Amino acid sequence: MTRYWCELAWLPPGEVISGVLVTVDDRWIVDVVRHADPPPDAVRLPGFTIPGLANAHSHAFHRALRGHTQAERGSFWTWREQMYAVAARLDPDSYLALATAVYAEMALAGITSVGEFHYVHHGPDGTPYQDQNVMGHALVEAARAAGLRIALLDTCYLTGGFGTALKGPQVRFGDGNAERWAERADELAAVYHGQEDVEIGAAIHSVRAVPPEQMPTVVEFTHRHAGPLHAHVSEQQAENDACVAAYAASPVRVLHEHGVLGPRSTAVHATHLSDVDVVLLAGSSTHVCMCPTTERDLADGIGPARRLLEAGCPITLGSDSHAVVDLFEEARAVELDERLASQERGHWTAPELLNAATAAGHASLGFPDAGFLLQGAHADLVTVRLDSVRMAGATAGSAVESVVFAATGADVSSVVSGGRRIVEDGRHTLGEVGALLRNAINTVRG
Repeated sequence: MTRYWCELAWLPPGEVISGVLVTVDDRWIVDVVRHADPPPDAVRLPGFTIPGLANAHSHAFHRALRGHTQAERGSFWTWREQMYAVAARLDPDSYLALATAVYAEMALAGITSVGEFHYVHHGPDGTPYQDQNVMGHALVEAARAAGLRIALLDTCYLTGGFGTALKGPQVRFGDGNAERWAERADELAAVYHGQEDVEIGAAIHSVRAVPPEQMPTVVEFTHRHAGPLHAHVSEQQAENDACVAAYAASPVRVLHEHGVLGPRSTAVHATHLSDVDVVLLAGSSTHVCMCPTTERDLADGIGPARRLLEAGCPITLGSDSHAVVDLFEEARAVELDERLASQERGHWTAPELLNAATAAGHASLGFPDAGFLLQGAHADLVTVRLDSVRMAGATAGSAVESVVFAATGADVSSVVSGGRRIVEDGRHTLGEVGALLRNAINTVRG
């Protein structure tokens, strides 16, 4: 057992407490004592300690695009062509190296669980590898090396658009039909069954990539394995228009009619919604994952996050394309973007946004026992410095607001993930993560 003494800590039901002693046994918190003096044998965590953050939506290989897609005008659709070019060059070894470095970057920013929306399944020409799940195994190995739990959201991706076949780099994403996808995904789930640091879930890439008649097979997979189910939803208005033209229904309505929505489901982006869409998402208790840094990077728009929360949708956060990896930035962007759209302040409280980045996010990935500094929870402790230039002046009374509205991932000094200390004094146990990223990205980009 290890004991950690936290100078300040955020404890349920949202209190900032000084002198918190947290005892960890293996992966779990076994005791939390308030207002404790630091025992001689305890690891001291100066600063403000919060639960581990959950990155609910990641495409690890998109990290290789950062800075390379900013030189010209365009849209999501022009950006997508550059993304496909990177996807075409991945192989199991290069993906392992890149994902390990990306997950280590997440760990440095206080992330302890990641939802990996995984669709690069097969070889570049669409031929399955000898082990047809080798790319998924690489992602799990990468998460373990970096010290994160992973919800591997194995993605069904069957068409290149409404009624069009996969082509070019897309062919490596597809399994032909949902039945063959499910056979492969069942094999993957069997490998990791019962392992506490891995959750095998599923994803419907989008309504344009999975015909409605194929969706129930994916839903049945998640029922069979009691896993999470995620889907890109209404990210662009063009997607909505094409969906209405094809099915006379919005993407949310199509997903609703085919059993996709529900409390284990997450709609990613949900940017362009009608009032009926909001009712359907909320009525099914579907999570909604907002990815503000990607949504603004791709000029997608601003989703109705507050309206969704008030209607009954738990809100989570993701870094998606990794334009930046910083869940504090994602959290405050939810509020700040709504300020720009409404010309009013104060739509979200800091505790609401921190809950989205922690407990709600972990739950949406199939880790409901994470995101709390509480006996019986996963032992995830993220400590943010209070003496950095951004956090200077923070007090116990303003700590939550200071973290959400001023801190960055660079202010994270210590990370304990699943009982294992993976970041100490701002350094990851893997060493120089910047060098790991640089080498992996250079390999992938050629």
